[in-house]
Amino acid sequence: MKANEIINKLKKREIKLYEVEKYSSSVSEAVDIRRKFIEEISDLKLSKIADYTLNMEAAQKKNIENPIGTIQIPVGIAGPLKVKGKYADGDFYVPLATSEGALVASVNRGASTITEAGGVNVRIIDDKMTRAPVIKTDSGVEAIKIKEWFEDNFQKLKQIAESTTNHGKLLKIDPILIIGNYIYPRFVYSTGDSMGMNMVTIATEKVLDLLLNETNAQLIALSGNVCVDKKTSAINMVEGRGKTVVADILIPSNVVKNKLKTTASAIEEVNIAKNLLGSAVSGSMSFNAHYANMIAAIFLATGQDIAHTVEGSLGITTAENRNGDLYFSVNMPDLPIATVGGGTSLETAKECLSIMDVAGGGKAKKFAEIIIATVLAGELSLLGALAAGHLARAHKELGRG
Repeated sequence: MKANEIINKLKKREIKLYEVEKYSSSVSEAVDIRRKFIEEISDLKLSKIADYTLNMEAAQKKNIENPIGTIQIPVGIAGPLKVKGKYADGDFYVPLATSEGALVASVNRGASTITEAGGVNVRIIDDKMTRAPVIKTDSGVEAIKIKEWFEDNFQKLKQIAESTTNHGKLLKIDPILIIGNYIYPRFVYSTGDSMGMNMVTIATEKVLDLLLNETNAQLIALSGNVCVDKKTSAINMVEGRGKTVVADILIPSNVVKNKLKTTASAIEEVNIAKNLLGSAVSGSMSFNAHYANMIAAIFLATGQDIAHTVEGSLGITTAENRNGDLYFSVNMPDLPIATVGGGTSLETAKECLSIMDVAGGGKAKKFAEIIIATVLAGELSLLGALAAGHLARAHKELGRG
């Protein structure tokens, strides 16, 4: 069928958008037809969306439906950033995809400060992914029996879950929450270098097949929001999810003065008044200045699930004046990332991951350490700018209004 015929049928709704490939000679042609259809019904010319180099056929298999092209976001580089981690040890240049003027410059200033101070210490505390279904029983008493069923059969359930994957391991089912006659078991897995949401969902579903066969319980939803995926939550702050990481540094007073144009005591007070007290009085779950800026920029550049910025930006910043030197730390309990699978397979994402030498298997923990070091750099720079009274000037000069 010719392109104009397909477009006419789309207009008449005789063909659905996802059916275009059936009548096209290739995925590339289908992409063009869908885009031309949108151009005609919108009276637009989408020439920039049409200009791309990604392998759309590969992307459509795993990453996108009804494609019409791509968007472009500028990518900047911050660095060198000296990282002293267990997996990431050395100087790194970090790609940041953003349209916010001043962000890359700010992170770059923080990286320069860190590097001059000798580097930032980073460590991974924990590594896990979760899925928590919601199950219904007849009563609270029956719900307790189901809780006991999970506890008594854990080893069997572990075998069933792990039979669905070569990389995932079921570590525990905890907590198992009961609200009336509803029960919320939180399945906790290790998932290797994959972010692992698909992996743990499939494994958990297999376990629940046995539950439904052996008991009278009803599965209401495979996700009951206790996971907690793509939302801020106290349970993820305390229990952690994805990579749980911490970073800290002691910056000599002369470096604070020369690089940040302020003092350790001023940064300490800004952190207490803004990040701790300001966050507390507003009911925030994130006691930090702007982790989300760095997380979103790295996630966009490297093909992560950008919605995980919501939980990935949870965390607490601390700052302490130590006789003129500045002790500064960030902690991130909930960093869901991957170096294989998902959007990391996109060509541009692979290139950005490769800049940091974290593309492919065996690199996820190294990637996590670089991410938190970058977050510390951006957080340090912003608090320094606030303490020095330079924030508005920086945005005026670099943010272009």
